[in-house]
Amino acid sequence: MPKPNPTPAAADWPLIARFRSVEARIGRVAAKRASTAALYEFLRFGLKEAWACLFGGAMVVLLVATHLYWPPTSPLARSDALFLGALAIQIAMLALRLETLGEAKVILAYHVIGTIMEVFKTDVGSWVYVGSAFFRIGGVPLFSGFMYASIGSYIARCWRLFDFRFTGHPPLCQLALLAAAIYANFYTHHYVVDLRIALFAATAFLFRSTWIHYRIWRTHRRMPLLAGFACVAVFIWIAENIGTATATWIYPHQHAVWSLVRAGKLGSWFLLLIVSYALVAMVNRPLRTDIAPIRPNP
Repeated sequence: MPKPNPTPAAADWPLIARFRSVEARIGRVAAKRASTAALYEFLRFGLKEAWACLFGGAMVVLLVATHLYWPPTSPLARSDALFLGALAIQIAMLALRLETLGEAKVILAYHVIGTIMEVFKTDVGSWVYVGSAFFRIGGVPLFSGFMYASIGSYIARCWRLFDFRFTGHPPLCQLALLAAAIYANFYTHHYVVDLRIALFAATAFLFRSTWIHYRIWRTHRRMPLLAGFACVAVFIWIAENIGTATATWIYPHQHAVWSLVRAGKLGSWFLLLIVSYALVAMVNRPLRTDIAPIRPNP
């Protein structure tokens, strides 16, 4: 069998390229029946999502593992172990080409943006990190920036894995203004009127006609981009509950006894996703379905 032509995803991630031939054979068998084709597409979706979540998933594993097994008497604080572990994961992913340089740049940018906001938010008492840390800025251990960065990493990886195309996408200049307003409001609402409702309305208006076209296997399917943001926000909220349940950081209402992160945080994560999406979109430049050539399946 001739070697399949490398796709952008396979070229970026050699581990994927190694399984291209095997995947092609499985796909030909699965395509013979509608039932097996549907099951195969479902499995492909799960595998692509797992690959997209690689960095974020590794961070969640670190949170749980250090909570369960890190000795409290260790001279290295748990927060510092999380930072060094996250840094090691980042270096290993680049060295093994499990992550591209472009993704690393997005991660770095969002790491800086997230850390700045963390310093401010902990200073005003929105939440607090548990334990001491050597690698920190103010009351914020440096591993926290990686938690934000994993969101940007996820979006950047999904963009190529699912060969994103768009209809009705807003101009990037308008998206940039919205993202800047959202980010500013995370600071200013502590001192002046909270513009969150207006920002939700602006987001809904800007993306009112935007559909994202994504390919799991052979066919591009579509959904409203706003629905996609909402789905991702829910999973981030679940991950945040893991973070507080492992006593990595806690909110004021969790000091006495742990309870779920309040549902209102879903709105915060939804808005913060717009900031993440804007950063990735500035790099990848959304392609329209009517003019973009369809790439081989990643």
